[in-house]
Amino acid sequence: MARVVHLGQQVWNNYHQTAACNLKSRIELANDEQPNGRAYLKAVAETVQALLKEAKQYQIPVRPVGAGWSPAPINVIEDGWLVETLRLNRTFKLAERNLHADCDLPAESLMLVQAGATVDEVYESAEEIGRSLRTGGASNGQSFAGACATGTHGSVWQEGGIQDHVRAVQLVTPERILWIEPKRSVLSDDFIAQTGSVIIRDDRIFAAAQLHVGAMGFVTALLIETDPIYMVQNIQKAAKIKREHIDWLCRGEFRKFSGAFGLNEEPYFQQLILNPFDPFDKKALLRFLYKRPYDASIPPPPPGQMGAGYDALTLLGKVMANSDLFKAELLQLAMEQAYPDNRDVDDPPAIATWGHTTEEHSPIASLFNGSVTMDRRKLSEAFDLIIDSFRRGGGGTVVTLRFVHKAQGLLAPAHWQDNVVIDFDGPNVESSHSGYKKVVEALDDAGIAFTRHWGKTNNLDQQRVQQDYDQDFADWKWAQAQVMPDAADRRVFANDELVKLGLI
Repeated sequence: MARVVHLGQQVWNNYHQTAACNLKSRIELANDEQPNGRAYLKAVAETVQALLKEAKQYQIPVRPVGAGWSPAPINVIEDGWLVETLRLNRTFKLAERNLHADCDLPAESLMLVQAGATVDEVYESAEEIGRSLRTGGASNGQSFAGACATGTHGSVWQEGGIQDHVRAVQLVTPERILWIEPKRSVLSDDFIAQTGSVIIRDDRIFAAAQLHVGAMGFVTALLIETDPIYMVQNIQKAAKIKREHIDWLCRGEFRKFSGAFGLNEEPYFQQLILNPFDPFDKKALLRFLYKRPYDASIPPPPPGQMGAGYDALTLLGKVMANSDLFKAELLQLAMEQAYPDNRDVDDPPAIATWGHTTEEHSPIASLFNGSVTMDRRKLSEAFDLIIDSFRRGGGGTVVTLRFVHKAQGLLAPAHWQDNVVIDFDGPNVESSHSGYKKVVEALDDAGIAFTRHWGKTNNLDQQRVQQDYDQDFADWKWAQAQVMPDAADRRVFANDELVKLGLI
């Protein structure tokens, strides 16, 4: 069994201090010594199942939590148990003998990841064995399992969300310990049996479990696929863009856009942070990453030279540290002062592994996050509408554009073939909420389809979730019922947010 520490009744706040709850108990799980990875997974899963059985018996709601990163109240549970997993952070390599005969993946590409391992810890583990992730979010402090559960995305335009790495999920309910894979098997039956799990091989159930929003059970481990290690070169700068550049991006002319501001080659990653007061006459903050072969002789430059830490949340923190006002000139000054390490095409190259492109940042209190994801081909049509409605609604902080390929998982917000994700980050005040609501209303009035991020402020309800995901939502609910046919099991994981979304 794993170690269980009962920390008692207390008030819990999430990482960004945007949601709080009164807990019946905060429970911390930690690994005990085991002989191998299979034994670690079995011990943790059995410990979690015992907790869930007790919770079901006494009708105590349970929320698993890693870093508690999501600004949305997904992890909030009133008068329940919050079960922390950050000390369940081991990762394990696989051998060829562990694979199923039908598996078409090489063993060296696979890693077992416990639920509490952070994105940064997974980066480090992968690099130690000459491997790399292929995408990720703007920061690395989230638990990997939590980032997958909410569909965290980056700006790698040929890849989807972080959940796209997942090839199997160990999922615990009050009644069963499950190992969920696609129909085409990945690990051997014998290996899975030694994790204490019952096998489910089904494409729909697996697609539901890849992005489960915390409503299909308690994830204790993931099997993920990695790529051979590579490096990226960073170009970041403040520059004015024109309306025609938005049209280029809408058409997917990323090399053309890169050639105008960065290198004349296809970027691997690109991000634009804009001042919504005047996105064309004020300088935007541009960042490109270009893929490079791995070279162990290249020492990693300081994080700032790789763009690490210069996501919109960090920029927002720098603004808020100096003023509560968010006017055009002040915002622009703060943006450019917070982006001091320009790395232009004529500067000495800044090159590092993918894992060195992000870093942790301090939690930022009183934060608002919202986003919309839509078909990238709608960007030209929607851009002015979005900027104008956000500004009219009172939103006055940065707007970020990212570009993402169709992501895996039935409830993935990036479900068009090519997507643009538009983020709105600001202080947690009425004007930020009002600006975001105006964007949502304007897109609905214009008949432009879009989805919203599960881990951010989203103003969603069951009716809208059904509308946005249609058959994928119906398939997800079917899969949930296969995993937990007893409604009493599902209620163990219920909180107000998941009930409102129609996911419990």
